[in-house]
Amino acid sequence: MSSSNNNSGHIFSNHDLLLLVIPVIAEQFLTSLMGLADSMMVSNVNDYSLGAVQLVDSINILVNQAFAALATGGVVVCSNFIGQKKTDKAEKAARQVSLSALVLSVSITIVCLLLRNGILNAVFGKVEEALMAEAQVYFFITILSFPGIALYNAGSAIYRAQGNTKRPLAISIVCNFINIAGNAIFIYVFGLGVAGAALSTFLSRWLSAIVVFAYLHNKNQMISIRDYKTIRPDAYLIKRVLALGIPNGIENSMFQFGKLVIQSTVSTMGTIAITAQAMTNIMENVNGVAACGVGIGLMTVVGQSLGAGRKDEARYYIKKLAIWAEIAIIASCLFVFAIRGPITSLGGMNEASARLCMYMCGLITIVKPLFWVPSFLPAYGMRAAGDVRFSMILSVISMWLVRVGVTLFLVYVVGFVSPVSVWCGMFSDWFVRGVFFAIRFKSGKWLEHRVA
Repeated sequence: MSSSNNNSGHIFSNHDLLLLVIPVIAEQFLTSLMGLADSMMVSNVNDYSLGAVQLVDSINILVNQAFAALATGGVVVCSNFIGQKKTDKAEKAARQVSLSALVLSVSITIVCLLLRNGILNAVFGKVEEALMAEAQVYFFITILSFPGIALYNAGSAIYRAQGNTKRPLAISIVCNFINIAGNAIFIYVFGLGVAGAALSTFLSRWLSAIVVFAYLHNKNQMISIRDYKTIRPDAYLIKRVLALGIPNGIENSMFQFGKLVIQSTVSTMGTIAITAQAMTNIMENVNGVAACGVGIGLMTVVGQSLGAGRKDEARYYIKKLAIWAEIAIIASCLFVFAIRGPITSLGGMNEASARLCMYMCGLITIVKPLFWVPSFLPAYGMRAAGDVRFSMILSVISMWLVRVGVTLFLVYVVGFVSPVSVWCGMFSDWFVRGVFFAIRFKSGKWLEHRVA
């Protein structure tokens, strides 16, 4: 990104910001919509298929958080070097991010393959046998796609760090539609059920990884990755990336562990509750992706601003993009609320599950625009400034004491045995996080860190 066309003196003009943020939003939104379509197709297989996929995905997301955290560290370090106009160091950092993603993902894949049934039994041992059987098949195949998603995350992060968000979007569009087409073929033509959905995911993830690194091989761009055989571990750069990525990974992993505890609670409420909660989770993800896209773009903006030594601009952009994120949240929530009926119908949900799902979507539409932005948006900018430890500590404490605590209290003490209790815990968590992030942002302490 360049400020040459920006008369205000800022690094990023409104035009620059739109060019950066809109493709990220589009990519996130498309991925979620494809996930929604994916789930609707799977839900028509049998009564257990959607629940099995959602239960396994709650574990897969935990693993993917580690890959996303590594990518986050890569974005911050590379964008900071770019802000300093040290593109040679940015390229070296990108090579280390790619190497780390490969080693980490292969290691996790091997461990999960060896322990896959034990993991499922430990987390979801009380579910019905038919549901567990479907989950075991889906988990085995999706484990094999872990290196694909890790490498794609690393590659797309490298592009975002240099302000190129169009390339990851283009790759995502093609691969997501291949995923849906694969679902249609494997599920409806070959009758493979959840195995077909997993195979389609496997193929699309590996294809996205191959394509993004094929593009990164092009030397006519700010950062390129070539001569893979010459890549050797660089302790300093790996340490800088991990110093930012590990706290973010711990935060996200603990966050997901908390969700697993909650998911285990929901799994004891019966198939109606499991199915309703699964579809509600999907729709809640869809109505949040636009704002998440703004946050992801914000990391590049803050990283380059601080790399150039412009702290006031980092503050300015966080405030500015928080307003954009709020607009995105309101629009997305209203959109999902409007289509919730057709989604439950096309998803083949039974009447009781559909009714419960629609009720929970209504609650989310009311509460999310009030609390989500202060709870999450400033954290993206603070991570880009290297303030990862505060975000990690706050998020972990808030998750376990507030979200999990409130949910378990409502279910086991009050006797409110309904997935609605999960959302009450989540809303409480958003509120608490928002208060503390606002205090942290106003204090300015998040600007006192060294990134690269």
